[in-house]
Amino acid sequence: MKDFFQTVIDRMRSLRTAVGVSGIGTWLILGSLIGVVAGTGAILFTFGIDVCTQFFFGTIAGYQFPGLPNESSRYLPLNDVTRQWLFFFLPAAGGLLSGFLVYTFAPEAEGHGTDEAIRAFHQGRGVIRKQVPIIKALASMLTIGSGGSAGREGPVAQIGAGFGSFLAGVLKLPDKDRRLMVLAGMGGGIGSIFRAPLGGALFATEVLYREPDFEYEGIIPAIISAIVAYSIYGFVYGWGAIFDTPKLLFHQPLHLVLYLVFGFLAAGAGVLYIRVFYGMRDRVFRKLPIKKHYRPAIGGLLLGVLAYFYPPVLGGGYGWIQLAIYGQLALGMMIIFPFLKILATSLTISSGGSGGVFAPSLVIGGMLGGAFGQLCQMAFPAWEIQPAGFIMVGMAGFFAGIAKVPISALIMVAEMTGSYGLLVPTMLVAAVSLLVTGKKSLYEQQVAHRAESPAHRGEFIMSILEMMKVREAMVPAEAQQLVRETTLLKDLLRLMSKTPHNYFLMVDDKKRLTGMVSLDNLRQVFFDAHMGSFLVAKDLAFPAPPAVGPDDSLGKALNVFVMHSLDELPVIATDTGKIVGLLRKKDLVVVYTQALAGKKSGKTERRSLSADEKKT
Repeated sequence: MKDFFQTVIDRMRSLRTAVGVSGIGTWLILGSLIGVVAGTGAILFTFGIDVCTQFFFGTIAGYQFPGLPNESSRYLPLNDVTRQWLFFFLPAAGGLLSGFLVYTFAPEAEGHGTDEAIRAFHQGRGVIRKQVPIIKALASMLTIGSGGSAGREGPVAQIGAGFGSFLAGVLKLPDKDRRLMVLAGMGGGIGSIFRAPLGGALFATEVLYREPDFEYEGIIPAIISAIVAYSIYGFVYGWGAIFDTPKLLFHQPLHLVLYLVFGFLAAGAGVLYIRVFYGMRDRVFRKLPIKKHYRPAIGGLLLGVLAYFYPPVLGGGYGWIQLAIYGQLALGMMIIFPFLKILATSLTISSGGSGGVFAPSLVIGGMLGGAFGQLCQMAFPAWEIQPAGFIMVGMAGFFAGIAKVPISALIMVAEMTGSYGLLVPTMLVAAVSLLVTGKKSLYEQQVAHRAESPAHRGEFIMSILEMMKVREAMVPAEAQQLVRETTLLKDLLRLMSKTPHNYFLMVDDKKRLTGMVSLDNLRQVFFDAHMGSFLVAKDLAFPAPPAVGPDDSLGKALNVFVMHSLDELPVIATDTGKIVGLLRKKDLVVVYTQALAGKKSGKTERRSLSADEKKT
């Protein structure tokens, strides 16, 4: 068996070498393979959650959550709960087991796993430790199965992303391709478990950034992976949308006024959610004088107290959304539900419990929309308002604002509900929520845009430098740096002791550059004083690097710096061939930094800095 797998790996490496990773054939194979593992992982993860939930609540507590149309579980009224007092302890037990697993074997698996996948993409070269997806999956099964208010997207994202990272390591792919395979794994896992293949693929490439931006190179690998993963998952758990929704269409422009108001309401609730979520982590749980292993148990215990008085806060909550769509929840319950769900999710995940934030966010946004829709229906009975429409719009709009994923949130909810009829109001609410929440995000590891990601830092350095000229960074060459080919070693050593320069420019009689003498060259003969009257600059010089002119790009100059391992370059006039200035690597960095910060660079400022450096 080991020989078989090694043969497969060798064949894949040969394919990579033959056609390159960027070839569509290679990505079809790699994306499909990642999709198979992501879809299978989503199946096993869903099965594990069902087993844990049935054990903790079906067997021990005698309680079932409201189910979705394609699930076998049915809602049991609260008075059918046989052992409600166990609600105090079940989430704590799950938190204790989860905390032991996470903080013993993979501390980076704490909290919502999507953030860890984002961090791996930006900061970790796409590398995810092999044990992280396994520990994340097991810990999340225990957290969610014991009633923790958490979702499934974080764990399945890490399962798929972890395998993508592993496969890239086996094939010895460069960091750029490993990152794309991580995105393919995220798209496959999320697209399958939420039955939203297009939304999942787009989510994986959009969630990396706080501002509207995409990792567009990863879209095709993520789509291929999501198609395969969704097909495998659907074969086992069924096809179609997650929610059963009525046919709703946008046909009343006047309703946009209400949706506009709701957009601001969703944004306000989103800001509250983020502040409570991270406030609980930073100001409460991280300050507890106990080991991290026990913090999820404390969060679970507090959740159990809340659940004893209000059981709907337990679990993911999709069943309650379905009941709200059917119109079977009272207005008062929908008004209080979002705020209690915010508290429950913060207690579960901010304490270090393992699970995603997507499902709770949809529940919060959906319930908020349902309550607002019912209030509007009561206030404007002649407007033919359907509260179910606000539920669906609320799910997408709320999550779009707090996760900074307006496009993928819209597509995912449309796929999960099987309806694109409310596309226009959903776009409005998502846009308003995104703008009002500003830079606040539920995902801490996001960066603003591609230019700030370490994954693209080199690309953007060259892009900016190619637009700038050498004359913007060069300084005048000083007379002491110009030496003739016949200058004696003893004179060079005297110059070296009086000037701060690391390089001397060797010129001929017409003052044209013929070579360079570095400080390192002089150090090699420093103690050979008897040679001072015999050796000349021409004996110590090395050939001049390719010339750069004042109108050449700084990108070209940077390449010369790198290829010749120099810190200073002479700037040569293209018409006369004479030295007109000097470009130092540190000046290039200063100009680039100023350009990146949007500042206008000036030679006067650089020259004064150069003078200060000389004094130093």
